[in-house]
Amino acid sequence: MSGVKKLRTDLNRATNVVYQAHHVSRSKRGQVVGTRGGFRGCTIWLTGLSGAGKTTISFALEEYLVSHAIPCYSLDGDNIRHGLNKNLGFSSEDREENIRRVAEVAKLFADAGLVCITSFISPFAQDRSEARRIHQSSGLPFFEVFVHATLEVCESRDVKGLYKKARAGEIKGFTGIDSNYERPEAPELVLKTGELSVNECLQQILELLREQNIVPGEIMEEVNELFVPENKLNSCNCREACHASWCITRNRKSVKLLKNFCTYRFSCSIAGGAINMSIPIVLPVSTETKQELDGNAAVALEYQGSRVAILRNPEFYEHRKEERCARQWGTTCPQHPYIKMVMEGGDWLVGGDLEVLERIKWNDGLDHYRLTPKELKQKFKDMGSDAIFAFQLRNPVHNGHALLMQDTKRRLLERGYKNPVLLLHPLGGWTKDDDVPLEWRMKQHAAVLEEGVLDPANTIVAIFPSPMMYAGPTEVQWHCRARMIAGANFYIVGRDPAGMPHPETKKDLYEPTHGGKVLTMAPGLTSVEIIPFRVAAYNKAKKAMDFYSPERNAEFEFISGTKMRNLARSGENPPEGFMAPKAWKVLVEYYTSLQKNK
Repeated sequence: MSGVKKLRTDLNRATNVVYQAHHVSRSKRGQVVGTRGGFRGCTIWLTGLSGAGKTTISFALEEYLVSHAIPCYSLDGDNIRHGLNKNLGFSSEDREENIRRVAEVAKLFADAGLVCITSFISPFAQDRSEARRIHQSSGLPFFEVFVHATLEVCESRDVKGLYKKARAGEIKGFTGIDSNYERPEAPELVLKTGELSVNECLQQILELLREQNIVPGEIMEEVNELFVPENKLNSCNCREACHASWCITRNRKSVKLLKNFCTYRFSCSIAGGAINMSIPIVLPVSTETKQELDGNAAVALEYQGSRVAILRNPEFYEHRKEERCARQWGTTCPQHPYIKMVMEGGDWLVGGDLEVLERIKWNDGLDHYRLTPKELKQKFKDMGSDAIFAFQLRNPVHNGHALLMQDTKRRLLERGYKNPVLLLHPLGGWTKDDDVPLEWRMKQHAAVLEEGVLDPANTIVAIFPSPMMYAGPTEVQWHCRARMIAGANFYIVGRDPAGMPHPETKKDLYEPTHGGKVLTMAPGLTSVEIIPFRVAAYNKAKKAMDFYSPERNAEFEFISGTKMRNLARSGENPPEGFMAPKAWKVLVEYYTSLQKNK
């Protein structure tokens, strides 16, 4: 790419980023640059020897911030020396002027509300002090970050052979060889890149920005796994003689509650920031159990003679069942299936710091689908994804669902993403009795992929182990938050998510659009974009699922879940194009098995 063409590309990119700074900052739930809950412009000045890792860290930080809706821009030799400073050489005067211009440009970006990341050797303390003064005179935050690696480490990373040429005398005045590098005396941060990974360096910079109120704490989303590392399992901390234990052996329901408690707690546990926790994660216990366990610093949770977890610093709360139901569901109807379970639960709730000693397994042949947030993130990385869009579902996938996912992928490609990946994330915990069981849903999802309705090459199918609570807009925040922590940055929200008909009136328990509306204003969901629901119905003319148009109402037929179940029970086929044939066959097999078991 020619210097002029590259400069034009960089200027266009910079213009777009500045535009984003003035608009994105005001678009996400009312956040404004410089206000509580938002972000502020600043300059992060990375300095260090050639090969220390400045550019690598700069690009990693830029990618992370942009993915979390924080406008930023990286300045380095490639987009400065080929454009703005192409008339400068490498004399002492030109080097000083080069850094001065970089500082002035960085100040403009910071003043526009961006996080500007500069990646220059900038070997002289006086030049860096002048860059700081330029920012401070305008009241803009400036953070000097010393990217520190020994000369030996830097030379070992010399992919361009610059050190080799300098030592051979082919390059004069090369910093670290025949020109001094003046180490920062009081930088805001020192990154020892010879010892730390890129991700560890990234987290240290993000922590600095959070502490200085540049970015909101919510973007610090490293998952704290509750699983104890294997090499620490035999330590006294984990195998200690707890003064109390609770044996989960009384009934199947208790075992399910323990599994949900452990995995549920794991999935949502994150470090720092304001956390959207719309659903209480607690374990109901009887008064008798509370009396046995209260006052103990650590309680062992056991199942069939094996210790599966340790609950440290347990806390007990009165289980105000009616209040809990009213707040979480907006109703106290005793016929609601989950409310019924709450009312039948213990009179106390226990919480605390949980250490899970071994991975929770269901041993149902599906455990390989139960991926942790860290495992999902690694899969996305291995696939080279640059956008992850998640779809929550508890029902079989028909072509209307698929249309939403296909349309989302199309729109992401149009926005410039190269490899958007779908997280098909069916709910795998408790569901009400008339829902299709997980085992059959997973078979049905596999058939959908086999038929090519969804692209297997760009889809990850994993089980979300949470129970289904049918709590509408309250629960959908939990669904969205959990997927965001697992790495999704786009979330498809459907009609009446997490809802159901009222058990007595049979009307929708929640207004169908409220789930999506709540997500657009809910706190703590800063790094995920909500993809609004578009109504899909069966187009009789096209013989396919299509986005509904009121102007062409006569062309459409809405096929209810009741009608779908009745067709499957009777072994009949739905209208052509409603569901992939192999996927429909799985449903017919399931409902036929119910008839045989009667």
